[in-house]
Amino acid sequence: MKRYLAFDPPEYQDWKADPELVRAFEQTLAEPSRAALVAELSEDDLLAFYRDLLTTRLHDIGLKRWVRQGVISKAWLATGEEAVTVGSVRALDPTRDIVSPMIRNAGACHMMGMPVADIFRGYLATEDGPNGGRDLHIGALAKGVIQPISHMGTNVPVMAGVALAFRNLGQKRVALTWIGDGATKTGECHEGLNLAAVQRLPAIFIIQNNQVALGTPLEQHGAGDLEAWPAMYGVRGWNCDGNNILDVYAVTRMAADACRAGDGPAIIVASTFRMGGHATHDEREARETFPPELFERWGRRDPVGLYEAYLEARGVDPDELRAIEELVNDEVAAGAEEALASRDRQPAPEKALYEGISEGGTLLSLERRPV
Repeated sequence: MKRYLAFDPPEYQDWKADPELVRAFEQTLAEPSRAALVAELSEDDLLAFYRDLLTTRLHDIGLKRWVRQGVISKAWLATGEEAVTVGSVRALDPTRDIVSPMIRNAGACHMMGMPVADIFRGYLATEDGPNGGRDLHIGALAKGVIQPISHMGTNVPVMAGVALAFRNLGQKRVALTWIGDGATKTGECHEGLNLAAVQRLPAIFIIQNNQVALGTPLEQHGAGDLEAWPAMYGVRGWNCDGNNILDVYAVTRMAADACRAGDGPAIIVASTFRMGGHATHDEREARETFPPELFERWGRRDPVGLYEAYLEARGVDPDELRAIEELVNDEVAAGAEEALASRDRQPAPEKALYEGISEGGTLLSLERRPV
């Protein structure tokens, strides 16, 4: 994809595929159970993965552009982590499953059917935004997206409750959320995981290990091995390369199939790295948190670039990839412009009072979505 000197991290600006890493990408997918699921994917499926990856990356670049232009003060980006979100949501059924993304998993919103303009509007707090301008943590229950909770780790018991509802109603549906490595240290996270494990609920919890909690490196905020968590809770578990979109997809498909068969929950540990700060305001501090060699190593493993190299190795025409990128770029730019057009539509002060997430004035429930 096109690289942006003003917005991409330095390691991405002149990115070229490392043949050894491309081979490692392919070898990861050679494990029989994962290979079987990847083999089922058509070329159209593989290109849809690519489109979603680009939409997620370009949305973040659009937000960073807004920061530089003074439209917003800061943004929470997923640069380097996009494959964890896109690969896992691709493994779900968006017509019946429910997700609760962290703010860095915003790519889940457009994949579940929310307009890109609405995802941008969440940052502008406009009255026509998905949450009526109340909060940039956006969601749309009618699309199967429960807005994230600012207190990290709290999404876990919420989604355990959603999964409990699915089980009690006898529905073959899955609840999925993501947990940052820092959020694994919260009490709510442990309580929710234990409830899901004891009750055997159809929930998938993805530990998105990006090596840092706010500004504290993983080795300083926790001891032990996150990959041991599934066994610790007595549930099914998988480890995956969080920068390999097809690896994330395959393990999430296996987890979702297990949940629908009544053999949930599942914990997936996805190893990745955030190529920036906690938000756009502290990128310099993030660079000082880790040695340059770590950014260089993970920079070579750009999930978008590696997936492009994988597709080209499979025989996909590079011109076709560029055509998809051009289309996605136009769609994301149009979404940003549409959101900016309603920038002055701020909600009335009384709208700050919580009225419930509604559609047409009617409180939504899980039952509103088709099963």
